[in-house]
Amino acid sequence: MDMNVDGRLKNVFWADARSRASNEYFGEVDTFDTIYLTNRYEMSFAPFVGVNYHGQLILLGAGLIFNEDTETFTWLFQSWLNCMGDEAPKAIITDQDRAMKNANAITFVFSNTRHRFCLWHILKKVPEKFGSHGAYKDGLKSQLLKCVYDSQTIEEFEKCWEVMITIYNLKENAWLQSLYAARTYWAPVFLKEVFWAGMSTTQRSESMNAFFDGYVHARTNLKEFVDQFDNALKKKIENENAADFHSFNVTIPVVSISPLEKIF
Repeated sequence: MDMNVDGRLKNVFWADARSRASNEYFGEVDTFDTIYLTNRYEMSFAPFVGVNYHGQLILLGAGLIFNEDTETFTWLFQSWLNCMGDEAPKAIITDQDRAMKNANAITFVFSNTRHRFCLWHILKKVPEKFGSHGAYKDGLKSQLLKCVYDSQTIEEFEKCWEVMITIYNLKENAWLQSLYAARTYWAPVFLKEVFWAGMSTTQRSESMNAFFDGYVHARTNLKEFVDQFDNALKKKIENENAADFHSFNVTIPVVSISPLEKIF
C-alpha cells in the first residue's frame, strides 16, 4: 500500500501465491493497461496480464492507482518487481496513448525489458486520422497496412513508408511523423526478434478486464472489490483446471494422413 503524507491511501498493489507462481512459468511477456473501470474512489484498475500454455489469460498481479503519472507507475512497477523476486519481464506491451506516462517508469524499473506499443490501438486510429483524405480508400489505407504487415526487413519498411509519404503528400502530417519516430516500438519488422507469446496488443489486458465485468463495477467499494476480485480469480482457476483436464484426457483427431501429425 502507498500512503500520502496524511496517511490516506493513494495506491494499492497485490498478487496472490498463484500469480507469483504463474510468473515463474509465464512471466516472460506481460501486457499492462489501465483502460478499465475507474471506481468510486477515482482509482484506476491496473492488471498485469500474461498468457499460459493453453492460451488462456493469467493474472500476474494488479493495482488500484490514484494517478497515471511517472511517479505512480514507478511505485507500481517497483512493487510488482519486489513481489516477483526481482524477476522483470523480458517484454511488456502497453497502450501507446498511455505510453508516454509509463515509458519512463518502464525504462527506470524494467531497464532490460523490451517495450512495445499496442498495434491494434494504433491502427484503430487510422480511419479517424485519414478517413477524410481523398485517397484513403483508393490506396492510402492499403499502402499503410502493406508497410506494417508485409515488410520483411527494416529496409523494406523504410522504403515502403517513404513511398507512402511521397505519393500521398503526407510529409507535414504530425501524427505520421510521431508514429514514424516511435516505429521501433510498434512496427512488427522491428520487433520480430523478440518473443511475444503470440501477443502484439493489449487486447489481452482488455479481455481480462472484461472477465471481471461480472464481478465488479465502478460503484463497487474497496472491501467488496477485494472479495469479488477473489471470486473472479477462483472462477478463472476452475477454467484453467478444466483446460488441463481436457489436454490430458482428449486426443485431438488428425486432419491429414501424415504419420508425423499422428505422432504429435
